[in-house]
Amino acid sequence: MRFLTALFFYGVIIPISHLPFRLLYVLSDGLYIVMYKLIGYRKKVVFQNVANSFPDKTTDEHLQIVSDFYQHFCDLVVESLKVFTISQEEVNERMKVINPEFIDRFYEQGKNVIMAGGHYNNWELFAVAIDGPLKHKVVAIYKPLTSLFFDKKMRDSRSKYGLEMISTKKVEEEFKRENAPLRAIIFGFDQSPGSAKNSYWGTFLNQDTAMLFGAEKYAKEYNFPVVYARINKTSRGHYTTEFVEAIEEPLKTNYGEITKRMNGLLEKDIITQPEYWLWSHKRWKHKRPADLVQQ
Repeated sequence: MRFLTALFFYGVIIPISHLPFRLLYVLSDGLYIVMYKLIGYRKKVVFQNVANSFPDKTTDEHLQIVSDFYQHFCDLVVESLKVFTISQEEVNERMKVINPEFIDRFYEQGKNVIMAGGHYNNWELFAVAIDGPLKHKVVAIYKPLTSLFFDKKMRDSRSKYGLEMISTKKVEEEFKRENAPLRAIIFGFDQSPGSAKNSYWGTFLNQDTAMLFGAEKYAKEYNFPVVYARINKTSRGHYTTEFVEAIEEPLKTNYGEITKRMNGLLEKDIITQPEYWLWSHKRWKHKRPADLVQQ
């Protein structure tokens, strides 16, 4: 099995990754026809998520969002493959951090910081690009893949320009590490939590939603400021990262306030340009337990 996995990686993925972007987008256009028009990859999930999130829009408007999502999603697929071989020069050209000073001020204050973001636009390119422009050492928390081969390739790819990858199993160890450089720690917060009971419950995109609480938990436990990272798409294959809001004193916030504010910022981005969010994810698979009161 490992041999076949390696054969697929070196015989298919790497040759595709070496293609110039103009040919990758030709591939993406064809992939859109296959994934959306022919096989309908997770089409029911995508349409249901969109329809529930935008109840005031018409069916035609829902279908337009779905179609635009698949076009962007297919671009994201080929752009993610490109990350395996992309040069640092091209990374810097295609993902520009427009206000690194927003986070650098915490470095000058001697503070670690949490960067909170969602699966919006190209988070893979963000991960590869973000360490260079910042003074902090950037660390990403990730869940290891089942395939040890692809897990290593993914880690090598994301970390080749400075990012440090930390398994979810070693988060506590990382936060308690002594004599570590000042860190900016990436937390993705829009996945569906593993447990309905251990989640923060609120409203997100017009739906009762279980929300990951990790960023808030660690922010309060270690008194790390939390910054929202917004990724904008400026043109096909080109993005910017902008830091737009900071919760500078997490210990002074009420329970759930950080989680609600981060989700609220992402929600505004999705409402503005909904096609750039990961609608194929089964975000609302949990139902609120009957014994949990409204939060």
